[in-house]
Amino acid sequence: MEAFYKSFLLCSLVLILYALTRFAYTTWLRPKRLQKLLRQQGIKGRPYKFLLGDVKEMKKMSEKAMSKPITLDHQIIGRVMPFLHEMVQNYGKISLGWMKTTPMLVIADAELVRLVLTEKSGRIVKPPFNPLARLLHRGVASLEGEAWATRRRSITPAFQHEKLKAMIPQFSTSCQDLICRWKKLLNHQGSFELDVAPELQFLAGDVIARTAFGSSYEEGKKIFQLQKEQVNLVLEAFYSFYFPGLRFLPTKKNKRRYSIDTEIKTTLRNMIHMKEQALRNGDSDNTNDLLSLLLRSKAQADNELTIDDVIEECKLFYFAGQETTANLLTWTLVLLSMHPNWQEKAREEVLRICGKRIPDIDDINRLKIVSMVLNEVLRLYPPVVRLLRHTLKETNLQGMTIPAGVDLVLLFMSLHHDPNYWGDDAAEFRPERFAEGISKASNDQTAFYPFGWGPRICLGQNFAAIEAKMALAMILQNFWFELSPSYAHAPYTVMTLQPQHGAPIILHQL
Repeated sequence: MEAFYKSFLLCSLVLILYALTRFAYTTWLRPKRLQKLLRQQGIKGRPYKFLLGDVKEMKKMSEKAMSKPITLDHQIIGRVMPFLHEMVQNYGKISLGWMKTTPMLVIADAELVRLVLTEKSGRIVKPPFNPLARLLHRGVASLEGEAWATRRRSITPAFQHEKLKAMIPQFSTSCQDLICRWKKLLNHQGSFELDVAPELQFLAGDVIARTAFGSSYEEGKKIFQLQKEQVNLVLEAFYSFYFPGLRFLPTKKNKRRYSIDTEIKTTLRNMIHMKEQALRNGDSDNTNDLLSLLLRSKAQADNELTIDDVIEECKLFYFAGQETTANLLTWTLVLLSMHPNWQEKAREEVLRICGKRIPDIDDINRLKIVSMVLNEVLRLYPPVVRLLRHTLKETNLQGMTIPAGVDLVLLFMSLHHDPNYWGDDAAEFRPERFAEGISKASNDQTAFYPFGWGPRICLGQNFAAIEAKMALAMILQNFWFELSPSYAHAPYTVMTLQPQHGAPIILHQL
């Protein structure tokens, strides 16, 4: 028995020693080694701080920036991402910071961003997120390697131009509903103050529900509400310290995270079941939606899509399809209120091409000024202000050797506002810079990243462009608008770039 206790004690001591050694390596020795390797290559930045890195400073600076609005201009980077902006100002376009114990290479150089996004060897991947964050979705945007390539091939046909063209009636129905609702609010008063942010969230939700599932926003409203709650819970998990097994603890928030995930999946599974029945019965009504296209793709013999895969893509449609377009349209109405001369130019074009009728796809393709305006809004107020990547293996970039285990933070917003790429008027709203297209708008044709770049560029960018053009054209046909005196200019990010205090404008009927 004594020998057993000695053996048990020895094993316990070995395990404790291993755990302590592992903890010391992860929280101190490894970060210090990586810091030395990066600094030896001339990369400047912040020194590593034990365990939390720069998290406290990030949070503190973000809270301070969000505590008050800014002046009514487009120099918004310092408010939207104050810590990262200060990093670039202090240490240059390639600088070193820390996300807890992980080195964070902050990149605001267009050529280097392009190299990262076009890397195909598998050395650079999406970061290994906290497992709780994956509850938001496990769609194509979160996959890597062959799993990503297979899924991307499976769903790409659903976003082809002819498929999107067939969805124009759904786009127009949702936009007509919005116009009718706003006209009722005016009710012969001539003008009405309205926060357009939730209104355009509603519109984008209705569009994605109709085009993705053949339903209306009311039928999908519960999923949108649950997704919004899940986003907040995911963000909290992302910025919290995670240790293995934490997701299995029955905490109040963990229970809520899994409860939301189960409820969303159950709702989507029921919608998929009804859609499958309609397809089997040969019901041709409303089968041009994305879900029908995915299910037809799944039915092909050489397609590896499962029902669970379809559910995850549906979750991604719901989240990305609503957030991106809603925020683009919100900022567009805000900027056109700030710049009424461009509002009038865009309206004149719409009335000249479309008159008062609902735009069709040919009309949408001819709206050059509207496209210029939307591109300039995407430049100044990109939905995604930064993108994260991670070095899975040692990687060479522009002569720098980046070791494995480094997060790469690609600052799209910094590139979009950089005078070196856009000229001395980079902070000004000048849609005419896109008059000859995106490739000639800047000094570097790849300094514009509203939908990413490379093989993982957003599949839904054409979907979003058609929706935004149609919605903006129909709004311009029926109303003119100006900022409300109550509007507070306060851009901030919750996954996507949003107005912190809403976007109240005063609508006037034409």
